[in-house]
Amino acid sequence: MANIIQYIEESFSELVHKVTWPTWSQLQSSSIVVLVASVIFALSIFVMDYIFGINIKFGEAGDPVYPLWSGVLGLYYDLIGAYK
Repeated sequence: MANIIQYIEESFSELVHKVTWPTWSQLQSSSIVVLVASVIFALSIFVMDYIFGINIKFGEAGDPVYPLWSGVLGLYYDLIGAYK
């Protein structure tokens, strides 16, 4: 039990005295960088999904009409039988 208490005390002391926390302006600029990178990453995934994604159209009776190329994801769905 003494080891656990000692660990908690040392961890608290290290967080208070040894860690250098970022300033508010540093935190804001880092957050903006993360936000911009996340948006770019999401847009690139959207473009890849649009190019290589599933292009299933539905006919008049509601039956799916499969195109010649349904993308990599479409091939995976065909493999696992998700269309049936």
